[in-house]
Amino acid sequence: MTLPPARTRPAPRPTLLLTGGAGVLGQALIDELADDHDLVCLRRSNPVCDPRVREVNGDLLAPGLGLAPAAREELAARLDGVLHCAAETDWRASPGEIRRTNVAGTRRVLDLAGRAGAPVYYVSTAHVSGELSPRDRERFPGAVAYLESKRAAEQAVREAGVPGVVLRPSVLLGDSGTGRAAGSGGIAGVLGALVLGRIPVLPGDPDAPVDLVPQDHVARAAAGLIRAGVTAGEYWLTAGPQAPTVREAVEACLDFAAGQGLVRPPAPRPVSTEAAHRMLRLPSASRTRLHHRTELFLAFGRELPFASSLGLPHCGPALTREEVRAALARTLLTWAGSRSRLLAAHRAPEPAQVPAPAPVRTAAAVGQPAG
Repeated sequence: MTLPPARTRPAPRPTLLLTGGAGVLGQALIDELADDHDLVCLRRSNPVCDPRVREVNGDLLAPGLGLAPAAREELAARLDGVLHCAAETDWRASPGEIRRTNVAGTRRVLDLAGRAGAPVYYVSTAHVSGELSPRDRERFPGAVAYLESKRAAEQAVREAGVPGVVLRPSVLLGDSGTGRAAGSGGIAGVLGALVLGRIPVLPGDPDAPVDLVPQDHVARAAAGLIRAGVTAGEYWLTAGPQAPTVREAVEACLDFAAGQGLVRPPAPRPVSTEAAHRMLRLPSASRTRLHHRTELFLAFGRELPFASSLGLPHCGPALTREEVRAALARTLLTWAGSRSRLLAAHRAPEPAQVPAPAPVRTAAAVGQPAG
């Protein structure tokens, strides 16, 4: 008697709690992980609106993440890992609010992971390695609070007594294939301002690297580490030595403007950090427009490239400079696609049509004797 082949039961899908699913990196992480993970997204106000995830209402700053005790215990019993992306990234928020969200919120996530006995994958920023000057710290309290809160949250992960991985992406571009990026601000807003000629000066060295990384490369690296069962370490998800310079990124934006039929703006004038601070003493309206972008450039300025873990085992392929430039261009295309009216106002004028000269009417042409 021949027995039927034994049935093999499919391996259970791991359950992963994702915070910040509606944020800048969230959609890329969902795209990367949803095929082989059950994703539970904690949300407070912004819905994820993706049928591939289960959403639960919660609050990073509330006791127990704002979950009812029974719901919290049920979730902890199911979790195989926590991917913590949620953060306050708006530097215009108060420093206290930034610290509460990024530090106290991380501690509450770590508490849940401790109940679950699950590893935590914490999304920090590569810019924790930099230090602001005393003058910058005085003028840019939002940037100071953000960077210090990220350092403190990393330390909380290291001290929590649960397995923890720290992920340090640099500045996120849109998807390398589609250019898609969540939200309308961030680096896309700065790149768009360059396209429109709205950044007349740039503080710092134009030949310094500016580390830009496509969000899908970051998501692929995070997912690779999770799938491989890596539960410790710090990983730099950056372009690293392949980062373009500020000058190259600016030229790419100006070339994009010309390629879209816009008036090609002049390149921003490089100014010293001290000159940038003097400009921030301008009258109020001008200072408000300048402050936020100056803050970005000063806080993210660096003389040397970051290290990069891309290309290492489980971290996906390393980036090339050409791939970074292509992702930058696609990010700009997506940005431009939602701003057709704005771009129409910046179109280069059509060349004036010079009328063709009238034909010369000779005597023969009007029926008169030629001689």
